[in-house]
Amino acid sequence: MDETLMRRAALFPAACALAASLLGGAAHAGTGLQDPTRPPAALSPARAAAQPEAAPSLQSVQVGHAQGRSAVIDGDSVRVGESFRGARVIRIADNEVELQRGRERQVLRLYAAPEGGITRVKGQ
Repeated sequence: MDETLMRRAALFPAACALAASLLGGAAHAGTGLQDPTRPPAALSPARAAAQPEAAPSLQSVQVGHAQGRSAVIDGDSVRVGESFRGARVIRIADNEVELQRGRERQVLRLYAAPEGGITRVKGQ
């Protein structure tokens, strides 16, 4: 057998093992290589179930003449009277939405109110 062919044959099993470990998403022993397309561990279903759910985030409020007000909470569009994750939308204002879940009420705001209330600017 040719010497070059023998060297290639000796490298083939190692190359196959490396390819199999990379395609399988496992780290290759000694190199620390991982699948770059694998989601972060924090997003795994088991880990997500163990963490408490974060408070919903109000992203925008839309005011339309024909359709009234709607809001976007965590990417979902809602209107007054509709349900969002088990809570009922009871009010949509210019910069906040009020949710009710049983007797509990939660107000989501687009931005935090400034300390000391509203600052009024007088015209010159």
